[in-house]
Amino acid sequence: MSEKPVKRKLRKRTWVAAFFIVLVIPALLIIFGGSMQGTKLEFDLFGNPVVLRLFYAVSLAIIIMAMVPFFMIFEKRRPQARELVIIATLAAIAVAGRAAFFMIPQFKPVCAIVIIAGVCFGGESGFLVGAVTGLVSNFFYGQGAHTPWQMFCFGVVGFLAGVLFQKGLLSRSRLSLCIYGFFATFFIYGGVMNFSTILTAGLPLNLGTLITVYTAGIPMDLIHAGSTVIFLLVLANPMIEKLERIKTKYGLLEP
Repeated sequence: MSEKPVKRKLRKRTWVAAFFIVLVIPALLIIFGGSMQGTKLEFDLFGNPVVLRLFYAVSLAIIIMAMVPFFMIFEKRRPQARELVIIATLAAIAVAGRAAFFMIPQFKPVCAIVIIAGVCFGGESGFLVGAVTGLVSNFFYGQGAHTPWQMFCFGVVGFLAGVLFQKGLLSRSRLSLCIYGFFATFFIYGGVMNFSTILTAGLPLNLGTLITVYTAGIPMDLIHAGSTVIFLLVLANPMIEKLERIKTKYGLLEP
């Protein structure tokens, strides 16, 4: 397995994905997250907050936007079933891994797996694996206003890993992946999720709230980032080696 990064030009589908990820999805999350500010929750007959239905729609929109650039991979040919199965399998592994460690808060392998997906199959695949994992795993953990934010955060970690690898700024060595995994999990996932807590909980958006929420989140964010490093140390080399062998043998999902 080659560990030397090779710089490649970003393709059209990557720019399309970046447009959705940088502009459209954050705008949706902020708009609907802001709807919680100062809103008195109304409940339906089953005791579910009515406003949370908006976030189910946002979750669906994120999945659709994640699929558009992913399926642009097949614009010049038909997709093969095995290519879709690989993405589904990676998402299933991430969901199972998150469920397997449910007893340890924030000690999860999801970020490690989406990083591996992004490095092996491109940023679009990394984002799709992350978004699907966030949605499906919350059928076990509980759906809510946090779901689309988690989908977005998992997806961004995988997408950015794929982009950095394509640009030659990230290699497949354990050290490189672990450094990226730690900082991406702590600052991107943790940073965005802490901000989402303020919006979805209807807390006042001011400096005092930001300091309180982000400070309180540091221990959990450190555990999450540390667990990502641990899982990358254990999983990165064997998974990347096997995925590269499959990709080479069948010519699948070239990033």
